[in-house]
This record gives sequence, structure tokens and C-alpha cells, in this order.
Amino acid sequence: MQNFKHKVPIQIRFKDIDKMGHVNNANYLTYIETARIKYFEDAVGDNKKWSHQVGIILARTEIDYKAPVFLHDSINVYTRCSRIGTKSLTLEWSIVRDKNGEEQITAQGLSVLVCYDYVHEKTIALPDEQRRSIEAYEQLND
Repeated sequence: MQNFKHKVPIQIRFKDIDKMGHVNNANYLTYIETARIKYFEDAVGDNKKWSHQVGIILARTEIDYKAPVFLHDSINVYTRCSRIGTKSLTLEWSIVRDKNGEEQITAQGLSVLVCYDYVHEKTIALPDEQRRSIEAYEQLND
């Protein structure tokens, strides 16, 4: 996928399939959550993890479904940071099926995350260290 360098393979489980024989729409949230966690591990790194006192919370997710996904499909989630604000950031993502060597977008959207102080229960500015790490990761992976 052009402009997306971060890629996470997703294993589809039998429990993900609904009565219609395709992945139930609710499972897409789990797939993008898995990719989001891996994105932050890769972009921010282990030495700069969020803590139990300061972290990020999911404020919004948008999903556009493009094509169904089935049990034996091979899918990946591509993720990139498209915006960094003072207190929040936006991750864009695409779920892509590899079908006979060609990629097909099956769903795409965005997630808005807000930096949060769990002790004082309020939003806070994104820490400079995390901001610099994400900016450097996105530039290095252009």
C-alpha cells in the first residue's frame, strides 16, 4: 500500500466469522486495535511506553467497509499517523486482503487518540518524547 509503511498481518479466527460466512463487522475494531498497539510499539518503542498514569485513549473510530473478509483470507492492517495535534493524533488505517498477489482494500478508516492523564482524569498535551518518536518514525518510513 502506497504511503503506508507499517503493516501487521492478522490471523482470522473461526470465532470471527458470522452466520453469513464472513468476518463480523465488530471484529474489525479488534484488528485495528492489534495494529494500533504494534504501531505504537514500533514508532514509540519500549523505552518510551505510555504508563498507567499517562497514556492515550481512543476518542473516535471511523470505518468504511469495502468488501467482505472470509475465514481463509490473508489480511494485513496498514497504519500511519496522518496528524499530530497538541493533545491528540490521528491514525489512518486500511485492512487489505492479499488475493492472488494483488491487494484489495476491504475496510479503511481512521482513529483519533487523545493523550490522557489517568491520575487527574483530564486530557493533556502529547509528551514531546512520544511526539518526536512518532514524527521520526513517519519520516524514516516515507
